[in-house]
Formats: sequence, structure tokens, C-alpha cells
Amino acid sequence: MDDQAPFEDVRFDEEGFSIPELKWRELLFIGALKPDGEAYRRDATRPLPPFRIPDLFPEGARFGARREGGRVRLRRLGP
Repeated sequence: MDDQAPFEDVRFDEEGFSIPELKWRELLFIGALKPDGEAYRRDATRPLPPFRIPDLFPEGARFGARREGGRVRLRRLGP
């Protein structure tokens, strides 16, 4: 794992971005992201841990997620 703190370790690419799997599990555990069919939806009623990039997970946004090594790749989906 990089020596960056998990909230700073966001990697962008042409499809979206990835975060460390540990940070992903935290988002699911606290309920900031909840399953929505085969996607995940941001739940604005739950607190979101800090990220250096503001609006990384905007209210109501849906994301496709897949694990890749020790990271989770996220792609924003339509409503």
C-alpha cells in the first residue's frame, strides 16, 4: 500500500477512480454508500469520512465498484 493516508490515496483514470479497499470497507460499514441493485448509492443522511477531493461521492450519486488487488475501482453511473 502507498504511504499516503487512505483519504488522500485516490487514483483517477479514464473510467473513474480507485481507493484503497480498507477505505471502501469503511464507507460500506458506516453506511455512507449503500447497495442499490448492482451499484452503490451515496446516502447523504450518513456522514462521509474526509477525502482530500471534495464531492468525490456527491449526494445521490450511484457507482459501479469492482475490486482490483488491494483497491476498489469506482465508476459513476447514471441515476
